[in-house]
Amino acid sequence: MELKLKTPWRDGTTHLVLSPLEFMQRLAALVPRPRLHLIRFHGVLAPNAKLRSLVVPQGPEVEEQATAAVAASECVVQNEAKPDRPHRIGWARLLKRVFDIDMQHCPNCGAGELKIIAAILERPVIEKILTHLGLDPQPPPRGRAREARQD
Repeated sequence: MELKLKTPWRDGTTHLVLSPLEFMQRLAALVPRPRLHLIRFHGVLAPNAKLRSLVVPQGPEVEEQATAAVAASECVVQNEAKPDRPHRIGWARLLKRVFDIDMQHCPNCGAGELKIIAAILERPVIEKILTHLGLDPQPPPRGRAREARQD
């Protein structure tokens, strides 16, 4: 199997000749292992970096705590109580962020906003709906757990 490179390498190589097995090995090396995060942060953006707090913008909670500390030190009483915001991002926003699937706007016109009116959690009801739609109500079987690699 002969592969043409988009840009020649420094040594002038323009094509690679690989056997089918070599090609599959190189292709398989590009596939990430299962259950691994595909986005990783290094350096100051890493989760436990010492300087992360200086680089990453702080959320409103940290700002509110700093404001409360200043107010307490100056003996100022604030009667306004701000409602607590949820600490987690909603699933619709996560789908939009990770997979670019917009669950908040109509897929047909794009302008109308969608709203969850019901969540079906009971297995018999889900199976009945899937059967009515002509789909297999049984989930696919789980694959066997892979053995740990010995590298």
